[in-house]
Formats: sequence, structure tokens, C-alpha cells
Amino acid sequence: MDVLGLVKPAPIDFRRLFEASPNPYLVLEPNAPRFTIVAVNDAYLAATGTEREAILGRGLFEVFPDNPDDTGASGVSDLCTSLERVLRERTPDVMGVQKYDIPAPGGGFEVRYWSPVNTPVETSAGDIAYIIHRVEDVTEFIVARERLNAASTAKIERVKAHADRMEAEVLKGGAELKAANRELKLVC
Repeated sequence: MDVLGLVKPAPIDFRRLFEASPNPYLVLEPNAPRFTIVAVNDAYLAATGTEREAILGRGLFEVFPDNPDDTGASGVSDLCTSLERVLRERTPDVMGVQKYDIPAPGGGFEVRYWSPVNTPVETSAGDIAYIIHRVEDVTEFIVARERLNAASTAKIERVKAHADRMEAEVLKGGAELKAANRELKLVC
């Protein structure tokens, strides 16, 4: 208690708050080497299947390179462009959903989709000391949407095939009716 008899709040342990946050965060130092990982929270480690000791102090793109088996991979390029924009414009950069595969524990890469936001943290002098990289793993949503689209496409194809069969039957029936009418005219 203080002199007025009020309870003093305990000091806030911001590191513990950061590490326990339910949202996945990395803290990047933008100076050489570029985009060094200087802090990571538990949610980011869980989302990427990495360990704190294995990624701290390493470059972001060293830890999370593009999938070499995906010739169309643009995750590194897209993220680097966003981080450069943050440094240049000194404002947060909200990226669209990105396909950015991550190294799988047993080797190879795991297909993942992310919704990232990159935010600058300035010093009192106005320099950018860090970039907070927050991501949301939206892989399940994207996969579910792709399945729904595939199911819808398959259903549309089935309906179209059924309509084509019905059209063929109607045309065949019409041709048979026409032939029967000709025969009736010949008889009458």
C-alpha cells in the first residue's frame, strides 16, 4: 500500500504478456542483416512449428524461405515488399492473404495461407527500431473455400451433363416424332 492506503499495482511484465498473447507475433529488427528475428511469441511458434531458440537471431527469410518445390512461390518477395513499404512509409502495412508454405518438421514444406500485418515501432528519435509482424493462419478457411468451390463446380458439371442428356433425348424424341409424322402422311 502507498501512503494514501491505496494498493499499488504490480509492475507489468510486458515480455510475459507478449509471449502469452493468443495472436502470432514476431518482432523483426530491420537493420543488417535484414529482418532479423529478435522476439517471437508462443502463438507464432505453435503456428509455425518452430522453437524459440532455433529462430531467434536469424534472418526471417533464412528461417522461412520460399518452398523450392513451388515454382510460383512469391511469399518471400511479397513479404519483403511489405516490410520495405513499412520502412519507407513508416505506417502499418496490411497484406492480403498470402500463400506462404512453411518448413515441415519431417522435411519438405507444408502449404499454409496467412493474413499478415506489419507495423513499425519507432524510437523516440523517430527511427524504426523494430517491425512487429503479426499473422493469422487462415489455411483452414482457404482449404474449406477451395473444397466448396470444387464441390460447386462438380455439381454444376453434373447438372450440365444431365441437361445435355435431356436435350439429346428431347432432340431424339423430336426426330422420331417427325419421322412418325412423315410415315403417317404417306399412309393417309
